[in-house]
Amino acid sequence: MTYTSERPPLTESSEQLRARIPGWGADLNREDRPSVPKLLRTADRTGDEGEFPERQPEKWPRERSIEHKFLTPVFGTSCPPRGLSGALRKFSYRRFSEGRAAHWLLLLGADRVDAWEHHLRSFATLRPDNPVTETGVLSEFTRHGISSRFGKKRADVKHQWLDPLIVAGPWVLVAALVSSAVRKIRRSH
Repeated sequence: MTYTSERPPLTESSEQLRARIPGWGADLNREDRPSVPKLLRTADRTGDEGEFPERQPEKWPRERSIEHKFLTPVFGTSCPPRGLSGALRKFSYRRFSEGRAAHWLLLLGADRVDAWEHHLRSFATLRPDNPVTETGVLSEFTRHGISSRFGKKRADVKHQWLDPLIVAGPWVLVAALVSSAVRKIRRSH
């Protein structure tokens, strides 16, 4: 339809649209829906038809969004919140709505803190984390990592100079802090 200075025609009524467009308004009346026979409740039907399932027991206070009145009937229990990362997660859920960036940024930060908690915990075991082998740095030299970056129009080439800082930087910083602490302890004795 072209735009003119004349007043546009009035919108058509529901009956006119239904007569002109096959299936128009199928979602308005329940009887007009194509799936109504499937949706009818009969005595021989089994399964979940709006019945609220039995609630999973809550063994410890779970994180729940401030938008929701209660937890869903079934929820994950594989990673209970603990330590500083758990406190950050709980704070994020207690303080901020899921629609706020602060909520998700705190959760991302809690994931990073959780990773470092596990790194530090690994030093108390017989097999501590090895950042050289676990980050895939060695594959850069053995699996054509460097040659695959040139002339291939890869998107990650623009920020690859940051990768060593992001991956190795925290380890170098922690090593420097430990080394400094050890030197100070030796000097004091």
